[in-house]
Amino acid sequence: MPALGGILAALLAATALAAPGPAAVELEALTSTELQQRIAAGTRTVLLPIGGTEQNGAHMALGKHNVRARLLAERIALALGDAVVAPVLAYVPEGDIDPPTGHMRWPGTISIPVAAFEATLEGAARSLRRHGLCHVVLLGDHGGYRASLDRVAARLNRAWAAQGPCRVHALPEYYRASSSDHARALADSGHAAAEIGTHAGLADTSLMLALDPSLVRAGALAAPAAPGVAGNPARATAELGRPGVEHIVQVTVAAIRAATKAGP
Repeated sequence: MPALGGILAALLAATALAAPGPAAVELEALTSTELQQRIAAGTRTVLLPIGGTEQNGAHMALGKHNVRARLLAERIALALGDAVVAPVLAYVPEGDIDPPTGHMRWPGTISIPVAAFEATLEGAARSLRRHGLCHVVLLGDHGGYRASLDRVAARLNRAWAAQGPCRVHALPEYYRASSSDHARALADSGHAAAEIGTHAGLADTSLMLALDPSLVRAGALAAPAAPGVAGNPARATAELGRPGVEHIVQVTVAAIRAATKAGP
């Protein structure tokens, strides 16, 4: 039989592996006490990644925006060094349900009313602010709800104006970096606009391959574009996506630091 000391050492090692290390930034991976300790030590910024559950053709999974927003938020938080990441909001407005419009015309898309979406964002931000996370940063990975992010930020910032420097930041820089900036970089490298696309095309798919290739069906990339795809993902690679990922992180970190520098 193994010595008692060996068993205890193994148990301690397993416990250490299960516990979140000092670099863990996901709110869901922390205990309430651990979060409280981080806030007491100076953590004041929380990133709220907002995705969406929508069709992405035959080659990319429905959770593209959710996974991308979470992974990018984690990298951004680690680069900031004093931020945590709230759970991803996967339920967003995606069009009318009956009769279906927008992405709701294809199976798997989930849509909620704009009012419900904005109320959820507002409730989440108020909750996080209540616990001492002074700067709530909305990282919207989908362009369709930009106006909602701006409205929620404006409402809460008016309500909080007399309470000090705490704010909600709608942060348009994040979405610009992942959409127009990334598309422009691909165009500068010789790719045509019709290939780059605006939804599930070369740009979108390359970012996903760089972050989590398990969400891309490689065998379907060269097939004719499915309905609902805007662009051509056939030549998408992780190599094309990695500079875009780095750019998104760098631009967003700089924008958050600029927006929160006057905070506590």
